[in-house]
Amino acid sequence: MSFPWAKHYEPTHPFMQWMDQKLPLPRLVYNAIGAGYPVPRNLNYFWNFGVLAGAALVIQIVTGIVLAMHYAANGAVAFDSVEHIMRDVNSGWFLRYAHANGATMFFIVVYLHIFRGLYFGSYKAPREMIWLLGVVIFLLMMATAFMGYVLPWGQMSFWGAQVITGFFSAIPVVGEPIRQWLLGGFAPDNAALNRFFSLHYLLPFVIAAVIILHIWALHIPGSSNPTGVEVKDEQDTVPFHPYYTAKDGFGLAIFLIVFAVLLFFAPNMLAEPVNYVPANPLSTPAHIVPEWYFWPFYAILRAFTVDFLWVPAKLWGVIAMFSSILLLFILPWLDNSPVRSTTYRPLYKWFFWLLMFDIVILGICGMKPAAEPWVRMGQIASAYYFAHFLIILPIVSRIERPLPLPNSITEAVLAKHKAA
Repeated sequence: MSFPWAKHYEPTHPFMQWMDQKLPLPRLVYNAIGAGYPVPRNLNYFWNFGVLAGAALVIQIVTGIVLAMHYAANGAVAFDSVEHIMRDVNSGWFLRYAHANGATMFFIVVYLHIFRGLYFGSYKAPREMIWLLGVVIFLLMMATAFMGYVLPWGQMSFWGAQVITGFFSAIPVVGEPIRQWLLGGFAPDNAALNRFFSLHYLLPFVIAAVIILHIWALHIPGSSNPTGVEVKDEQDTVPFHPYYTAKDGFGLAIFLIVFAVLLFFAPNMLAEPVNYVPANPLSTPAHIVPEWYFWPFYAILRAFTVDFLWVPAKLWGVIAMFSSILLLFILPWLDNSPVRSTTYRPLYKWFFWLLMFDIVILGICGMKPAAEPWVRMGQIASAYYFAHFLIILPIVSRIERPLPLPNSITEAVLAKHKAA
């Protein structure tokens, strides 16, 4: 959004004036992330995670390109090529661990970014398109991460691909042909490894393209803020640079410190030991589990244990898993409350934190073996997950009485300082 009081780019150096006439890239940067972009003055550190997600994507693309120069997408040598990277390539261990743990950091900041959007109602009008593009990015991330997990061709890589692609066979009539088409055969092998490697290399650039659309959509209505009150005049805003570039820079420094600690002191903390064993189609691991960022969805997938309405339990699980993500696409139209921020919604706040607790329970259940009490707990948590969005949220948004909103962003900021 270009507010009337936004500063205009006025280059003073002759070279920059010439550049502005021929290729106005500095003007674009100035208006997008510089002093020409006014943003609400009350943004807190939860608004840092979008920038951190972008930084994580850059790390993934750079390390991934270098790793691709040494990786061999062939079932006979894929595992050995990863060991070659770790042992023989200069700084190969660093690149491989940075890429693997970079995915973990990427999902951490994206989940926190989603948390902020849910808590402060950033999915509501007029920012629905920003939210929808964000969900698309999330889906692309999960597809990219799954295919990347297959590439080391260890035991968990092979059997993870076997189990997850096997769920497509639950779809009536077309399921098994789709599975064979995805794998290039009846089981994961060279064809599947080549396809997954090609798509794993391509999708980060697709994600980058959708992120550009995400940022473009953000600049039309402007950033949301913790109060949910829209900008009314100039005193409600500050220029993005230097105020939020400094804030984002500080957040990026903290992010890199945490990343470095994980990378250098605990690089295998979240890795599965069995994945350091070469893939063996004749030996099934005792407990097949995906990466931690898939655990809640894996728990929903396993929640159906009996056939229902002549539909196999396996198919119900697949439908539920995909529906749990697709629900996010219709979230802006499920929440009809006129108030955006959960801060001013006392009744909904209880259900929001219950949802967060529910997702943690789903994650724990997804990590555990498919046995009691974890299956039953996963079923209860899955039921609440869907009930929250489809039943509780629409009802609460109609019956609750929100707290009084501040008249402006400036009023909220000044009231906070007076209270302090």
